Amino acid sequence: MLNLSNLSPAPGSRKQRKRIGRGPGSGHGKTAGKGHKGHKARSGGGIKMGFEGGQMPLQRRLPKRGFNNAFKKQFAIVNLRDLACFEAGAKVDRQALLDAGLISAKDNAVKLLGNGEIDKALTIAVDKVSRSAREKVEAARGAIEE
Repeated sequence: MLNLSNLSPAPGSRKQRKRIGRGPGSGHGKTAGKGHKGHKARSGGGIKMGFEGGQMPLQRRLPKRGFNNAFKKQFAIVNLRDLACFEAGAKVDRQALLDAGLISAKDNAVKLLGNGEIDKALTIAVDKVSRSAREKVEAARGAIEE
C-alpha cells in the first residue's frame, strides 16, 4: 500500500548533482572534469560572451546607425472607432480601456487618434489626443481630460 512512509520519485526522474573537486572517490577528482591545463582549466578562465576566437565579433561587424533614446515614451494607440463598445456618458480612462482589452497592462501611456466616428458623449481621460480626435469628441458633446 502506498503511503507517506514509502513514497519515492520515479526512477531516473531525480539526478544527483555533480560534486566536483571532492577527491578521487567521487569520480570527478584531480582535475575536477576540467582536463589538463589550458585557459578553461584555470580559475576565472573561460571566454567572454561574444568572443569568436579573435575574429572581429558580430556585434562589432554590424553597422550602427542613429540614436536610440532609452527614455522615449511609447504610446498605446486607441482610435475613436474602438470606443464604440462604451455606453453614452461613460468615463473612459486607462483602467476602462484595459478592461475592454483595447490596451495591454505593459502600455504606460495612451494616445487617442481620430480614425472612425463617435456618436456618444464620452468623458475620455488619456495622456495625449490628436486634434481631429478632440474635435470629433467635442462635436459629440463629449469631454477630454489629459
